[in-house]
Amino acid sequence: MTEFQVHEPIADRVRNAINKQQYDEAVALFLDLLPGDQVEVFNLLNSGEQETLLPHLDVEATAELFDRLTDAKTLEAAKNLPLERLADVLGEMEPDEAADLLGDLPQEQALQALEEMDDAEDVEQLLAYPDDTAGGRMTTAFIAMQRITPAQEAIEVLRHLKPDSEIPYYIFVIDREKRLSGIVGLRDLVVAAPQTSMEDIMNPEVINVNAELDQEEVAQVMTRHDLQALPVVNHRNELVGVITHDDILDVLAEEHTEDIYRLASVGDVQLEPESPVREHLRGRLPWLYLNTVTAMFAAWVISNFEDIIAQVAALAVFQSVVAGVGGNAGSQSIALIVRALALGKLSPRQAISVLGKEVFVGILQGVAIGIVVGLGVFLWRGNAYLGIVLGLALLGNMIIAGFAGALVPLLLRAIGQDPALASTVLVTAVTDSLGFLIFLGLASIFLNFLI
Repeated sequence: MTEFQVHEPIADRVRNAINKQQYDEAVALFLDLLPGDQVEVFNLLNSGEQETLLPHLDVEATAELFDRLTDAKTLEAAKNLPLERLADVLGEMEPDEAADLLGDLPQEQALQALEEMDDAEDVEQLLAYPDDTAGGRMTTAFIAMQRITPAQEAIEVLRHLKPDSEIPYYIFVIDREKRLSGIVGLRDLVVAAPQTSMEDIMNPEVINVNAELDQEEVAQVMTRHDLQALPVVNHRNELVGVITHDDILDVLAEEHTEDIYRLASVGDVQLEPESPVREHLRGRLPWLYLNTVTAMFAAWVISNFEDIIAQVAALAVFQSVVAGVGGNAGSQSIALIVRALALGKLSPRQAISVLGKEVFVGILQGVAIGIVVGLGVFLWRGNAYLGIVLGLALLGNMIIAGFAGALVPLLLRAIGQDPALASTVLVTAVTDSLGFLIFLGLASIFLNFLI
């Protein structure tokens, strides 16, 4: 049974209760669900039903729901809340989630909500950082203690604070200037003698990142070292926040979505199937214009061989083979390189060797496909030279595809751009144009044997 089949009946019951204005029943049905299931059911309701349900949820339940919804859904729901209610919900949300929401809200509404909040200091601190940095992803909900704090006192503090289950059970050790000094695990704290200081039981080799570091690099650090929590420091090495594993899961999902969209030439990474038509056009149409321009250039290349095509009509039949195989080979190279760059598995020093390997793979693939296609064309059309021309053209285009598919993402990364950005469009333009040029150029050389 799919998740849709599980959640749709519950959503129908909530929907019917709302339509009958039985709001207490709707709330009871909704709150009886686990938090993750609440998100799924809420998403199945239409915008009017969501807007009706929210005011009947208490502040704590609304905050927990907002913490788990996607940024776009949270923003849509929050825009319709009264200012005082919005401020209360923001105060109950995790500081990093509240900061994300305030950053997405219209500036005037965000400022008014901040003024209404009882304690906005932690959230204001997070708003100082861009969303896609470690500072924008961190939370200020962490536990830090001085180096001289005894173990017994630290345990008493934990008992008093009763930390949320989402706060990893690490204690970060700081000095008097709030500079990060080490980390203590809960087990080490429990087994330590009561008067042992945090300095004596801490691990001073604590992995940390700067608040300005890009979120993709933060995800690589946490994945590489298998961390549940990653402390974030400023330029003075002061501990300013912590990034938890669930935050990084969100980052990975966003980065993967961004790469997939950009490889497919979709500019807006927030685009969803249910997004308004104008947003679809804004995110997709510009890249189609660029693709049209490159396609017109390929058509111009073909136009220079019109007389040859007129003499050998079979050339027009096989042009799509050259373009299609070359484009697919280029896409394979792009996918490999973009993934390697995204995961931090490819350094600038490896660029030359990677380019060489992709060219070599292109030669091998070109030979393998060229022989098969050339033989097939000979058996089909009865002309060995046509098979030779097409086979050689495929060989040349596969080499170009491997080289361009690796080079374009590397160049984009070198100039500080996302390597997935425009890679597919640019590489397809290269393989189409040069593929046609090689194919029709060879045809002009062997023209007497093709007629």
